[in-house]
Order: sequence, then structure tokens, then C-alpha cells
Amino acid sequence: MPVNDLPMPTVGPASPPAPRPMRFVLNWGRRYSLWVFNFGLACCAIEFVATSMSRHDFIRFGVTPFAEGPRRADLMIVSGTVTDKMAPAVRRLYEQMPDPKYVISFGACSNSGGPYWDSYCVTKGVDQIIPVDVYVPGCPPRPEALLHGIIKLQEKIAAESPEARA
Repeated sequence: MPVNDLPMPTVGPASPPAPRPMRFVLNWGRRYSLWVFNFGLACCAIEFVATSMSRHDFIRFGVTPFAEGPRRADLMIVSGTVTDKMAPAVRRLYEQMPDPKYVISFGACSNSGGPYWDSYCVTKGVDQIIPVDVYVPGCPPRPEALLHGIIKLQEKIAAESPEARA
């Protein structure tokens, strides 16, 4: 697309969608500066910690582990069994995150309840409480699986329009 065909940027809520170069820069910044809030509930949380250590080092992908809290995080990684009693806390912490916010469901328990799916007190997947962007399967998933999920999330962020997450 020639540069002359790009619309002039305008300011305000009634402005047309952002031009492609601006959208590329915004998405690039979001994609490579993800601050993670880990909501670790079970054994998958140990694999999350392994992924953030030097052997796997997801900081090289622009992901910063251990944000100070949900208000400083872009990405929530829910790992482990979400019980019905814990579900309101997951929802509340998700709502405290600023927009745009992303969620990775890490492990079989957070994806669908895992081996405890038929228990009376287990939520059948975190997606029943909050919207999930990427699912990472496994019981527990290996650190490489989380790295793959992060890369998939970054590809999704790179392709989204600014109106999609405002």
C-alpha cells in the first residue's frame, strides 16, 4: 500500500480506525511488553515458574513475569484447578486489570476441570468465568508448551485491530 493512500490520523472517539503503520506500532508494543500476573492454583504453577527461569527464559520473548499485581498486568495466566469458591476471586482480579488484557488458560484443570471435572466444587474451565485468549493443554504442561502459547498470543495481538480491545 503506497504511503499516499493512508488516511490522515485524527484524534477523538469519533475518529476512523487507526492507519496501518500506527496499528503496527501499537500492536508491536503490546506484543513484546507483556507483564504477567500468574494466578497459580496447583501443580501447573510450578511449570510456570520453571518457564520463567533461566533455562526457558520467556523474558527473551518480551514477557515479564511477576507483575506487582493485577493493576500492572497485561496478561493473566491461570494455572491449576479453579474451584467454585475461588472463581469470584479470579473474576475480580481479571476485572482489576487495565485494558487491553489477555488470558492464557494453562493446563487441563484450568481448561476444563482436568481430572477433577466431575467434582461438585470444580469450575469446568476458567472460560466460564473470564474470556480466554489461548489454551495450553497438558497435565501439567511442559514449559515449552507455555512458550508456544505465549507465541500464539503474540501472533494474535499482532493481528488485532485497535477497536477490538479498546
